[in-house]
Amino acid sequence: MARYFIAATVAVATLVAGGAWARTVAPSAISAAVADSHRPADDTARDEARKPADMLAFAGVKPGDTILEILPGGGYFTRILSKAVGPTGHVYAATPDPTSKFAEPAADAIAADSAYGNVSVIRITPQAMGALPPLDMIWTSQNYHDMHLTAVHVDVPALDTLWLSILKPGGELLVIDHAAAAGAPVVETADKLHRIDPAAARTEIETAGFVFDGQIDVLRNSADPHTAIVFDPTIRGHTDQFVFRFRKPD
Repeated sequence: MARYFIAATVAVATLVAGGAWARTVAPSAISAAVADSHRPADDTARDEARKPADMLAFAGVKPGDTILEILPGGGYFTRILSKAVGPTGHVYAATPDPTSKFAEPAADAIAADSAYGNVSVIRITPQAMGALPPLDMIWTSQNYHDMHLTAVHVDVPALDTLWLSILKPGGELLVIDHAAAAGAPVVETADKLHRIDPAAARTEIETAGFVFDGQIDVLRNSADPHTAIVFDPTIRGHTDQFVFRFRKPD
């Protein structure tokens, strides 16, 4: 994890909206969030691969933000986002029905922990998300492809439109996901590989009214053949991933 503090002095070259963007310093709130002593050891062991400081800095997460995290899984980013937005901010973790096979109980445990008192769990339904206060950011990490699973039956264009509606003007959608081969069929690839073609994801989100606001390439891996399911031991934790930032027009 010390690497993230060393990285504060190293420029990370990225592409943002067709131009160059470099981060030379991780904001102190982000550095402190990554260094949070309450984070489980299993989480911190994944920092080298997931680069949380880079992700939050690129997204522009700051104290006071109100963030909706989609499908937080084990809560890897939930804890970090909680500490980064601080006591004046809030993180809403949207999870499936706790009685379903897709249940994610970790978020409830985090919300019950006094160290993360600014975390609330809501159901990932149009009604629950639509009732939230105006948001600064929506965060989805390694699960935008899940919205396309045959077993989930989500109307993804309607979901993207809903997300646009609950963001403040100028609010952001941050999408991190496992890349599929260019042109790969979206539903079939989600079902079989848990991946999505970056271009397909971008087109879908822009069609809902979002403006593409840049990308960061620190999770790209050109050695990934894009043909294995992301849980395959030969690629797990090292998949080629894209990181896109979208903005709601002012």
